[in-house]
Amino acid sequence: MLAAAINFPRRTFVRLGSSHPFRTARSVGVLRSRASKSGSQNKRNVIRVSIAPPVPVSKPSEDSFEIIPPQKQELYFPKYRDLIGGTPLIDLTELANPKVPGVKVLAKCEFMNPGYSIKDRIVWHIINEAEDQGKLKPGMTIVAASSGNTGASTAMVASMRGYKSIIITSPKCSKEKMDAIRAYGAKLIVTAPGLKPNDPEHYMNLETKLCSENPEYFGVNQYENDLNPLAHYETLGPEIWDQTDGTVTHFVAAGSTGGTLSGTAKYLKEKSGGNVKVIMADPIGSIFYDYFKTGVLNEPESFEVEGVGKENIPGAMDFGVIDDAIRVSDSDAFKMCHTLAQTEGVMAGGSGGLNVFAAIKIANEATDQDTTVVTVLPDSGIKYLSKIYNPEWVERVCKSSEQQR
Repeated sequence: MLAAAINFPRRTFVRLGSSHPFRTARSVGVLRSRASKSGSQNKRNVIRVSIAPPVPVSKPSEDSFEIIPPQKQELYFPKYRDLIGGTPLIDLTELANPKVPGVKVLAKCEFMNPGYSIKDRIVWHIINEAEDQGKLKPGMTIVAASSGNTGASTAMVASMRGYKSIIITSPKCSKEKMDAIRAYGAKLIVTAPGLKPNDPEHYMNLETKLCSENPEYFGVNQYENDLNPLAHYETLGPEIWDQTDGTVTHFVAAGSTGGTLSGTAKYLKEKSGGNVKVIMADPIGSIFYDYFKTGVLNEPESFEVEGVGKENIPGAMDFGVIDDAIRVSDSDAFKMCHTLAQTEGVMAGGSGGLNVFAAIKIANEATDQDTTVVTVLPDSGIKYLSKIYNPEWVERVCKSSEQQR
């Protein structure tokens, strides 16, 4: 194969004319420097052109070449909404004290979603589906009952899409979450304290009531909506599997609507052939633990961790994918929040502290060195500065929690 070396300025791209004898070249190499035969340090830029023999080669004339300036690559900038999902998986193993080496404790940083919580995933999915199916149309109002995070995510996504929104929550919701909901432009309704789950004015029931009375309202219905666990089945589960390269052995998460726990667990069990063990962390006072262990619905008691546990059983919860359950007190959950902040620099919400406490318990009891426990940090501690990270508040709650044990 013949080759020709031609002098050109450095980093110049060359297009050969259609009538040029080099037009039959199979490839045009990148420009590079080559020392002269004399061995001196003087170098010249050359382009090597390989051609298929036999080809008659004549000396090229200068007008046989078209000089093409380098093309500027178009830059891509994501929209803020494009950042939902794909959260980092961090190593928290140093907080544990395993019996055997090799055990790992990992946590998904869900507070790094745009709305600072895991609930961005389900709201985005539910609203997308509603629009695609014609259930949500321009001019309609989105309504969501929420302990806080789904409300904030709904208000945020509604503002992104140009909808009005109404968020309903209970007095237990932190001031920071209430303020965030209003900041996104939503109307916030805070129900009366102490309402029973069967009360029509209970925040979980008020969404249904408002939507039935107003045809132009669309209800997110997170507690009964199958799209809630499906969102985690399609996003959070695959992310955990891929980020651990399929080595995850345990998934630990608290339940509230049941979406995170049920959807993620279903995916991980399918991918692992049923080998991944799923452990539900539940705050003392919630009904989930007793119901899972005995099948009996006991009366709920008060607890302060927000966004996890419940006083009734949501339709999105699938107890069939759960292998075991661990109870965690308010005190243990909040103390773990402070440990995370003061040792790892991770300021998580109370549900994150609860999840990590349970995950560490599993890791410390493991006897297999290949154990990899994965949990989630559902939201940011910034949402609880007036509560969990308020020394007076947390001291009072922890003291009460210890007395209830």
